[in-house]
Amino acid sequence: MEPFIRNDQYNFINYQIQVLINGYSTVNDLGVLDALKSLVRDKVFNLFGELNAEQEQILEPVVYVKDSEQGQDYLTRLREFVIPFQSVNETTLKKMFPKVKKLKIPRLDELDFKELSYLGWNDYGQESKYIVAQYDGKLKGFKGTFKNSSKKGICTICNTFGNMGMYVSESKKSSKGTYVKKGNYICQDSMECNGKLRDLVKLNEFIERMNH
Repeated sequence: MEPFIRNDQYNFINYQIQVLINGYSTVNDLGVLDALKSLVRDKVFNLFGELNAEQEQILEPVVYVKDSEQGQDYLTRLREFVIPFQSVNETTLKKMFPKVKKLKIPRLDELDFKELSYLGWNDYGQESKYIVAQYDGKLKGFKGTFKNSSKKGICTICNTFGNMGMYVSESKKSSKGTYVKKGNYICQDSMECNGKLRDLVKLNEFIERMNH
């Protein structure tokens, strides 16, 4: 069967699993637990526009999760159906950033592309961060300066609290060649950011801003 779950959807389901487990550890009222199970099921199923019978069968056991062991078993089975981020190689990345003569390439062989909604990596020697994401149906690369912040904050991409850095990019504003700088606080660690993404709204908004 073809994968049908995006990384951000998998993370959302993982979060709902934790909600269920916490419910079972703190609530004794069966009526409340039944309501919680129904709510979690609805939220999980509503992630997807339409599901076929086989996909529903794969997701349905979420209502039987009561503890961490059952939750982990369920998530392990779901992992098989996660859509990996579009595969890239060193040549592809170099073509995306033709102006960067000594492009620092991440260890692609060490990445699990199922854990990515976007590809991001730092070159601290050049105070740069590179981001590769889907835009208009194809992969596009974005480069910006990046400096870690000593203060924690809310990431523009994953919308969660953590270790931040200021990402500043430049884009042409007009046909006259005028450039405008755009700054956003985003996670220092892009893998950690990917792991906290539970929808693509903020990521898509970020990419849209970077492209204009």
